[in-house]
Amino acid sequence: MLRPPAGTGIPNEGLTNKEESTFPMAPHQVSAPSRAASRVPAPTSSSGVVHVNFRHTSRYTIVGNHLAQHRGLTLVAIGLAVHIQSLPAGARIGIKCLTARFPESEARIAAALRELEAAGYLARTRERLPNGRVVTRTVSYNQPGAAAPRHPAPRAVTRPAPRPTSRTAPRNAPRPAPRAAERDAGPKPNPKPVRTPLPAPRRPDPAGTRLAHRILAGLRCDDPRLLLSEAEVARLTPAVASWLEREAPPEAVRRTLTADLPPALRNPAALLAHRLTALLPPPLPSAPPAPARPDPFHTCDGCERAFRAPAPGLCRDCRTGGPEADRP
Repeated sequence: MLRPPAGTGIPNEGLTNKEESTFPMAPHQVSAPSRAASRVPAPTSSSGVVHVNFRHTSRYTIVGNHLAQHRGLTLVAIGLAVHIQSLPAGARIGIKCLTARFPESEARIAAALRELEAAGYLARTRERLPNGRVVTRTVSYNQPGAAAPRHPAPRAVTRPAPRPTSRTAPRNAPRPAPRAAERDAGPKPNPKPVRTPLPAPRRPDPAGTRLAHRILAGLRCDDPRLLLSEAEVARLTPAVASWLEREAPPEAVRRTLTADLPPALRNPAALLAHRLTALLPPPLPSAPPAPARPDPFHTCDGCERAFRAPAPGLCRDCRTGGPEADRP
């Protein structure tokens, strides 16, 4: 059995002959890393973000890049959409609740909600319950265009009608219980009210159109909540032009649109459209025709009598040969 020479520092306990013969005769060296590996990955460039990702196993929300990197939404709208998607079902997300939760104003939160509705991330509908109360149902979409969930209509609790004792049912007999198909269908939705079209000028005038556009665009100087989009200004401009066509002063139009605004102004364009339609002044009455002036006096060339006529000449008796025509 081969033994390694003394001083090599190689232990030989538990080695077979073959293992001892092939074991390298080299000094014992211990290899250790120079420093501990860092959890933060080294950046590939001198600038740019470096992601340190941690795998969540609870209390997390999946958000698509189509929302987080949306080109058409403001930063307030993107953050509000992420907050709404992280809330449990049934949570209240009214403007008052969101204003109490975040430092943004009601106007900024209302504008962000309108952005999410336009982009398809939020849908708000008003429904009437069987008891007559009107509520707002809000649906949040993590992917625009997804199908909305179907909410079953509340079923009415009905009791079976008592059977009449005689063959002929009395007049005040209760109605029979509705059928299953009618009961499951729920209450019929109320038809939407027909919107009154916005007024428009009878004879469009380019100068009046430019003035109406300037009035609507300048309403935000009176109240920041009246900040309108370009599309809303273009839609309301003909209505303001119709006011100007009816000789309403521009200052009176501006004062009518900005006076007594509600404290919680959710849709300024809808409020302005309602006021422009409901408070439209009537056209000024046309000036009465000037009274006809009588013909001037002239002296008759035949009888020298004064008479009224458009031009001088003979009076009526002298022209017709009347009794006074023979007067000297």
